[in-house]
Amino acid sequence: MEFSEKLIALRKGRELTQEQLAEQLDVSRQSVSKWESGQAIPDVNKIIELSKAFDVSLDYLLKPSEIDELSVKTDLLEQRQKQLLDQTQRRAAICRNILFSIAIYLVVFAVALVEHYFYFSLGLDLWGKPIVIAEFVLATAIVVIIWARGIRKVKNQ
Repeated sequence: MEFSEKLIALRKGRELTQEQLAEQLDVSRQSVSKWESGQAIPDVNKIIELSKAFDVSLDYLLKPSEIDELSVKTDLLEQRQKQLLDQTQRRAAICRNILFSIAIYLVVFAVALVEHYFYFSLGLDLWGKPIVIAEFVLATAIVVIIWARGIRKVKNQ
């Protein structure tokens, strides 16, 4: 695997465009394109910056090797697997939050019905009273807290 192939694999592995990589290195997109096509080789300082940007050794960047190709492919697969795991965890958190939200509103609705029945049996009119509104506002506050905590947990993972 040559330098140009390694550069392409590393850039794509980090899901960077040539433009984004060029900005990081303070060079033009055309320079990155020439490096990747094998038309030019970056100067030593840029090679060092590439090494740091992709967290690889200078030997890895400069020495051709078949093992390097396998390493890059393995790294790409590991990154993709991590992305899929993160997506799965986010979806599970969203589903869990939706179920908790529905459960909270169902409990509040059931409490409101019991209160209505209780007050109706006493001859009082509860509907339209502030207590029902307060219960649903409280339920909404609880739902918002659940969603906020769920989002924070997903971001921290």
